[in-house]
Amino acid sequence: MDGRGLVRSVKAFGSARGRLALRTALRRRRTDAAVPAQRGPERARVPGAVTGVELRPGGGVVRFARSELLVRVAVGGAVFWGWDGAEPTPSYALADGCPGADPRAVLEPDTEGGWRVVSERVTVTVSRLGAVEILTPGGVRIRRELPPRWWEPVSGGAARWVQRAEVPADARFFGLGGRASGPRLRDGTYQLWNTDPGGGFGPGDDPLYITMPVQLVVADAGAHLVFHDNTREGRVVLAEGREGAGSGHDRPGSSEVRMGGGPLRCWVVAGTPARVLRGWTALTGRPALPPSWALGPQHARWGFGSAREVRRVVAGYREHGLPLTALHLDIDHFDGHRVFTVDRERFPGLPGLAEELRRDGVRLVSIVDPAVEAAPGNRVYEEGLAADAFVGDARGGAARGVVWPGECVFPDFTAPRVRDWWGGLYAERLAQGFAGFWHDMNEPASMVPFGDPTLPLSARHDLEGRGGDHREAHNVYGLAMARAGYEGLRALRPDERPFLFSRSGWAGMQRYGGTWSGDVTTGWPGLRASLSLVLGLGLCGVPYSGPDVGGFDGSPSPELYLRRLQMACFLPLLRTHSAIGAGRREPWEFGAQTLEHARAALLERERLHPYFVTLAHVSRLTGAPYVRPVWWGAPEDRALRDCEDAFLLGDGLLVAPVLDRGGVRRAVRLPRGRWYDTATGAAYEGPGQVVVDAPLSRVPVLARAGSVIPVRGADGGTELEVWAPAAGCKGGGVVVRDAGDGWREPEVERYTTALDDGRVVVGRVVADGAVEPGCPVRVRGAGA
Repeated sequence: MDGRGLVRSVKAFGSARGRLALRTALRRRRTDAAVPAQRGPERARVPGAVTGVELRPGGGVVRFARSELLVRVAVGGAVFWGWDGAEPTPSYALADGCPGADPRAVLEPDTEGGWRVVSERVTVTVSRLGAVEILTPGGVRIRRELPPRWWEPVSGGAARWVQRAEVPADARFFGLGGRASGPRLRDGTYQLWNTDPGGGFGPGDDPLYITMPVQLVVADAGAHLVFHDNTREGRVVLAEGREGAGSGHDRPGSSEVRMGGGPLRCWVVAGTPARVLRGWTALTGRPALPPSWALGPQHARWGFGSAREVRRVVAGYREHGLPLTALHLDIDHFDGHRVFTVDRERFPGLPGLAEELRRDGVRLVSIVDPAVEAAPGNRVYEEGLAADAFVGDARGGAARGVVWPGECVFPDFTAPRVRDWWGGLYAERLAQGFAGFWHDMNEPASMVPFGDPTLPLSARHDLEGRGGDHREAHNVYGLAMARAGYEGLRALRPDERPFLFSRSGWAGMQRYGGTWSGDVTTGWPGLRASLSLVLGLGLCGVPYSGPDVGGFDGSPSPELYLRRLQMACFLPLLRTHSAIGAGRREPWEFGAQTLEHARAALLERERLHPYFVTLAHVSRLTGAPYVRPVWWGAPEDRALRDCEDAFLLGDGLLVAPVLDRGGVRRAVRLPRGRWYDTATGAAYEGPGQVVVDAPLSRVPVLARAGSVIPVRGADGGTELEVWAPAAGCKGGGVVVRDAGDGWREPEVERYTTALDDGRVVVGRVVADGAVEPGCPVRVRGAGA
């Protein structure tokens, strides 16, 4: 903490809390200083030349003069390689351990003294000096990993390493977790260290709460995802390539991954974007399926202050004809900010309030922070202390940091027994009537000042029995906390799907729930950052996310609030939220005109609820995100690859939010095919760019010709909204009906559409052909 941080702490919390923050920060620095920070002399190393091989299922081991490389093609087509004995497991990312090896893939000699493994989807070549290349079945190179380099301390210890790679000159980079400056990642350095940025953030802030060493690379030759399975702090340096003009040579794009230690191991999944995400989530776990109500409008505020205010806000939604399915309580409902408690003066009879709201169709959602106040009389602290459940420090005690309640300790979620203990604590939350949970401050973060590191790097963690320090555990702390909560809720309520989303996480977090943007800034740049985060996280396998509508801090103008709400109505998580002291986010607080337009947007979200239910099930089955880049179905379209201001919602809808002040018309880049403006019915032909109206009352939404969109009818039942296919073309879609919030497997209904002599014919696909749909159908579009 620097001097400005201390001043900020004193201003925010008073001199007593500021002095506590200073003491804690100094203690943390002294603790880390006790661990030798200097690595001393180092010895550089590269693999050297090939000396031999050992055949194994799915590939084998290639030995070099100073290293060895394990190459394995797994069932399903994913490729793994690991240097210096690195195996796929143990791994926090993999859902069910390492998949089996593909018995058809065999390591065989290649040209110039190298080796190769040929599989159905890719060919992997290893040069005689250790370069690894990934080629398509047609022989086109999509990635070339240069021989890695290690720096090993002469006195012994973990080696730091760098891995450089080349990609085609036309390639574009995406992913790396939640990045505010994307979704296309331009030239620059991206840190791999989950971080609370401290207050509202915008497009220029990096890193943020969720960082992942996961790159999705899209080029003319195809898409591929590369994952460096290493949880330590690192950085990725990206540089896009450049194609030569005339007889000039292409300059390939480049990626450089640097890690301060840990294994050098990598997974690659190649194919179409849909196939890549299917393969990636097969490795790391299919996304958790949220309960149906979690796909509706939700409202949060830091500072409701009382049960009376909660009732007032819910009543306001009903009085103004606004749908609401959940209300979130922040830390102000705790007793003294202590987790798993309730302030019974301000929130008396909380279970009764929860039941009252549930009868009105509104669930209560509770914040859960990992920090536990280190104070006698705190039940959670005393239980955890007796069970040795907290992260340790280098001196043998519990590591401490200052968070909302004051001086706190932190559960070690990398220990299975601690996860079991913590998961059981959610019984108190369920007894209070809460139906869902949002994990906050779990990077973990310190509150004094915002963004200051909480735990010393030398803090001790269990790491599944292996033991290690915070350098290895930090990035997976939020992931392991999500696992503890999810598994605890499944044990406590086995007949209900848990609803949980987490501010921090890592690769594989989708199998426990989703996330949200965190404290995105309120201004117009924050609106763009919000879209970047949702798109980027979806491409890393985390499909359920969304921003704080209105922004976390400050007071948005009515126009900005409305544009943020309109965009959020087409994102998976739709939640208004604001910081204590910031302006309110209830739609009626922004005037009659804004309220009218907000009501239209929220009612459209409710009308599309069956479509969101379908997208949630499709995501669970295939890994495909709800919200997709416009190039999703046509990655070879370079103009689409550079489009960052619109998105696809499933296969059927294209949403073009208004991201600039005063915008009432905007350009929209269309993929191939016919598209209908859902407001005017006008038809446009893609690929290409069109200019459409974007009045303050709505944002442009276009429907793909031939698509089948399940919507909620006037009677509350499901209807099929079918957009007329173009002449000579066919279409279709899938529908998954809401089967409740349990675990019953619903049926996936498949539909086809065609234009037959001016009539739109809609059929449901069954085993022996097609039958008429079993629900009302409404045809829209030119010639309907």
